[in-house]
Amino acid sequence: MKFPFSLGCNGRGVVHVEGTPTSVDEQFRMVKAAGVFDHFDRMPQPGEEREYLEASQRHGIPIRTGLWWYTAGKDEKLLEKNLRVSMEGGAEFHDVMLHIRHDRGTVVTDDEIVDFYLLAHELGERIGIEIGFENHIYMWSEDPRRIEPIAERIRQEGIPFKFVLDHSHVLIKLDNPEEQDIIGIRDDVESGALIIDPYQDGNVLDRWIATNTVHWLQVRPVSPAGPKNIWAIKDNNSYAGGSYGRPCQYPFVRPHPGEWHSQWHAYRVEPAKEIVRRMFRHHRDTPGSPLRYLTADMIDMADYGENAKYSLFDQNVAIARWLRSTWDSIAAESPRSLPATVTPSALENTK
Repeated sequence: MKFPFSLGCNGRGVVHVEGTPTSVDEQFRMVKAAGVFDHFDRMPQPGEEREYLEASQRHGIPIRTGLWWYTAGKDEKLLEKNLRVSMEGGAEFHDVMLHIRHDRGTVVTDDEIVDFYLLAHELGERIGIEIGFENHIYMWSEDPRRIEPIAERIRQEGIPFKFVLDHSHVLIKLDNPEEQDIIGIRDDVESGALIIDPYQDGNVLDRWIATNTVHWLQVRPVSPAGPKNIWAIKDNNSYAGGSYGRPCQYPFVRPHPGEWHSQWHAYRVEPAKEIVRRMFRHHRDTPGSPLRYLTADMIDMADYGENAKYSLFDQNVAIARWLRSTWDSIAAESPRSLPATVTPSALENTK
């Protein structure tokens, strides 16, 4: 079965050693030369819009996906501007990352999240680009308990909830009470009211996949109880998770000696791989699955790979090769009989 997705490389990961200056043209050349990517995943950066467009055309690598982060009550006009910039650069889908706090400083309400989604959807329809919401640290969706109620609210408005799934932001909280405390889910995890262990029945990742709303899967491995990025210092406050970068990135393949701050074990990557396999099987077996985009997401920034000595790009290439070979293996399996779609409201009846 032909590979049915467009596979992109996150633009923040098109560099070998983080901090090494790499021109826009060189980034597109690298993505093309790797021979495993279908598109470049990054919104054209402010002031470099023409460079992105020209490099995309020159190397034959389209910009199909990109993202930006927004604050409700402040960035509604920025949202429209970014959607236009993305569409003009050739993007088909924009990942809207909505910050956990409103501009007034309080946590965004469900009503405000829904209103921002409806605005983004309306603007996207008018401009000609799809939008989706992602689960992500520092955003409203860091709390996994909020995803399904918001999806149901949006569905009740008569429009689809388009989900960008980054399973790493759930898996970092597995066997990690400090990470659970950041968003206040520890009691629910310990009581079993919230299941984040992907190997336990009823876990949120399986529930989200079953809703058939995932349009874009972002792939960056993390490890349960994984190490913080002790090579990157952050402001020491409770929401940032401490002075070191949070454990949002674990190398996909073994780094060479001296390239990383911690011991590496292959089994720690397995939970992230397993979610990809389940997502692939769901797509194979579910008529009308909306999954179209995959991205390899080994990136810089303090919570991820800042100051790492391993090649971010080589890690992304390794992920891309694994994604393609894994799809080939799963496509060759005998498909299972699954329901076409499970809505969030239907899942409530399974609790």
